[in-house]
Amino acid sequence: MRRLLFSFLRILAFFQKLRIRLPGGRSRGLHRAQMEAGKAWADYCDQLRLAGASLMYPGAPRDPLNQAEGIRYLSRLMRAGLEAFVEYGDPGFPVFRHTVHETIKMGADNPDNVYLNAQINGKNEYRITGRRNTIHYIGFFTQNGQYGTTGGLAPCGALEGSSLKTDAQGNFEIILSKEPKGQNWLKIDDETSLVMVRQTFYDRWNETPAELTITNLNGKSHPDPVTLHQMAEGLKNAALLAGGASLLFARWSKDFQKHTNRLPQFDPEKSNAAGGDAGIIYYHSHWKLAPDEALVIEVMPPACASWNFQLNNYWMESLDYRYFTICINKHSAVYRSDGSVQVVVSHRDPGVPNWINTCSHPEGTMCWRWYRLAEGAKAVEPSCRVVKAEHLTPFTHFTGVR
Repeated sequence: MRRLLFSFLRILAFFQKLRIRLPGGRSRGLHRAQMEAGKAWADYCDQLRLAGASLMYPGAPRDPLNQAEGIRYLSRLMRAGLEAFVEYGDPGFPVFRHTVHETIKMGADNPDNVYLNAQINGKNEYRITGRRNTIHYIGFFTQNGQYGTTGGLAPCGALEGSSLKTDAQGNFEIILSKEPKGQNWLKIDDETSLVMVRQTFYDRWNETPAELTITNLNGKSHPDPVTLHQMAEGLKNAALLAGGASLLFARWSKDFQKHTNRLPQFDPEKSNAAGGDAGIIYYHSHWKLAPDEALVIEVMPPACASWNFQLNNYWMESLDYRYFTICINKHSAVYRSDGSVQVVVSHRDPGVPNWINTCSHPEGTMCWRWYRLAEGAKAVEPSCRVVKAEHLTPFTHFTGVR
């Protein structure tokens, strides 16, 4: 394999030195196109190089595990950017895609969520059609701006499942436009660049996500041939996602270290600007535990649609929920007899309910969420304390899931 790679490199070097001469204007046109393509690719590579600054951002851990995950994180952001802005970047023919999932993560991605995004242009109008199915929550949101150029995503329109009108089979249609149209309307502006669909499981194993498609109502029957300008813009935006998102969340992680092993409420304006749900109250923070320590989190949950807690690595990627118990929610938790809940974060299973696995990480970030508080209910900050893991004892009075 190494020999084959070197052969490819020699071939690339040969073509870089080769000058193809063609007569007249054709030569000039091809040369101009080649120059534009080369510049677009070079600019993309230069921007990606700058994204690596997040690995050395003040406060970032330098140990091999965290640095290895940091490199993987940047590669995932590259993949997310290329899919969003190059492969599926034509707002004339938008496609719902899983921007964040098991192997692309950012910004404390929620393991209980199904995230779907589509690139749109606020100068067009769109129609979303679908079937609601049985997932606990669904919400549709339009966002203005993008990471890297405007510094984040500004909320525009919102339509939640509780307001969604469906037929008897759960089918529905949503119109995206500047002025209200149809039974279900989602607002867009000239600056709108993204429609996000956030679906949240209550019981992941027994719920089915919605089925969705999106159509441009001002569009053609098929896309035009790809242009150099499209590719240059797509690569630029893809690089801005990798650089903008990684540096944004690197700043957040550093700030979280001001309250390590506590869970204060996060600024709603910051979460909304990063694409957060305005109906959720977030408690973001940093955690750090010695090998023999555990973080005990206790709270009496307020009346709310749901809640959850998750553990992330330092780069604000959820830990691998495919193989480890790194999150808990209102449905899966075990409660004390008085309705309160205790969650324990530790490196080894202490034999108590609601254990969250650190997956061999010495530190990272974490997030607690209250979803859509009931009328009159007040948000509660969970209390946190660090104890020796050997001192943990199971609480004796608890109820099952509720």
